[in-house]
Amino acid sequence: MEDEDNEEQTLQKKHQLMLERLSARHQTRLETRKPDPSDSSTTSAFLSRFNDSKKSIAAKIESSTDPSRLPDISAAISDLEKFVAENSYLLPSYEIRSSLKTISDLKQSLENLTSQLIPKKKFSFKKSKPTKTQIPQPDTVSVPEKTTSYPIRDSPGFRHKQNQVLVQNFKGSEIGEFTISDLDSCEVKLIGCVNALFLNRLKNCKIYAGPVVGSILMEEVEDCVFVLASHQIRIHFAKRSDFYLRVRSRPIIEDSDGVRFANYCLKYEGIEEDLAVARLDEETGNWANVDDFKWLRAVQSPNWSILPAEERVGDVDLANLR
Repeated sequence: MEDEDNEEQTLQKKHQLMLERLSARHQTRLETRKPDPSDSSTTSAFLSRFNDSKKSIAAKIESSTDPSRLPDISAAISDLEKFVAENSYLLPSYEIRSSLKTISDLKQSLENLTSQLIPKKKFSFKKSKPTKTQIPQPDTVSVPEKTTSYPIRDSPGFRHKQNQVLVQNFKGSEIGEFTISDLDSCEVKLIGCVNALFLNRLKNCKIYAGPVVGSILMEEVEDCVFVLASHQIRIHFAKRSDFYLRVRSRPIIEDSDGVRFANYCLKYEGIEEDLAVARLDEETGNWANVDDFKWLRAVQSPNWSILPAEERVGDVDLANLR
């Protein structure tokens, strides 16, 4: 009987120790876990600030009659889009899509206002007589410059490079956002996590990036290859480019054609840990569920397609790249 009592006491001690370990582990998770996207207080705080900014921008567009104010309004819209990007990993998918739709509407309203305040120049064959200091020029048609949604930012990044290999390691650093802009025939390798990534005006480039905690905003890319992981990606004015993605929400394209999609295939030492930190360690399959915001018909958009398996690059290991 005494042996049975001792055995029972031993089991009870083991059970108590197990409960204590589980309790400590649960407490650690509570202290370190990231905000839950379903947390209504988080969403409410975001929506309150977002709606205030939206109303302010809309009021400026409605009342503005001075063309000199247009750049400030454009910057405000860009800041609002950046705000959505930085908070996208905290929000439900519906709120992200709704916010992006609102931003698109604001951009369209700004374009309409710009057309009213700055009319396009009329086509003319008239030549001006050259003066002694003038060099005669051939007749040209003035074409308004396309306004970019994502202006060059002051954030760290790579800008105005050609035919270069560019490497940035984020490990051990705290970089909120990173910009890659105005590159031609470059190869970019980003190792580690960053909160937001902006890509503008890229041609014939290869971009390999570790996980992005928030969103990726992209505009004016041509004949490029992208290997990217993020919670949300928005692609504007892309042509003949391939995207290897891992995303938590559906990728969004606008004014794009000839773009193809496949699953994320990047490898480097420590990438699994980086994906876990960014909450991107799970493959959702959303890379194949692309939303074309400029294609409203029920049938498949002709502007994007799935990249055929035989044409994919396979695993891309940064250690093996030149």
